[in-house]
Amino acid sequence: MTNTTQASLPCDTPLSDWERQNATFETLKAELFALNKAAFFDVIAPLGVTQIVVTFDGYGDSGQIENIEIKAGGDVIAEPTVMIELAEAEWGQAEPSRSSTSICAAAERLTYDVLEQTHSGWENNDGAYGDVTFDVGAREITLDYNERYTSSENYVYTF
Repeated sequence: MTNTTQASLPCDTPLSDWERQNATFETLKAELFALNKAAFFDVIAPLGVTQIVVTFDGYGDSGQIENIEIKAGGDVIAEPTVMIELAEAEWGQAEPSRSSTSICAAAERLTYDVLEQTHSGWENNDGAYGDVTFDVGAREITLDYNERYTSSENYVYTF
């Protein structure tokens, strides 16, 4: 059995203190994401919310949430006034911080978590845009991600 605190890099290079602390931090973030996702769906499911769509856009080293749409069936509805408790990992701390937040703020936070997990740096350079859809019935979060990039083609001919 491998002890994760004694894990090493290729060639048996021991992990530095920072690498061990970062591994602990990343593990806690992953655990908290699963807990926050469950708490989110637990709160919104009884409210009749069927879907939440979060639209994001970023480029030039800046990214933001453009829109949050809450749906019940096919209808867009106003944000229900309930609070959701979320936990957040803090660097160097064994215990997460906890806070209560609105549905839209929680959806935004989970959206940024999904983007960080899948496409960290999505807002840099030409950036990316898309939607994060929370399907309440399936208890799934789907990322529809579009990455922008600048392309260049070069041709050299010698005759």
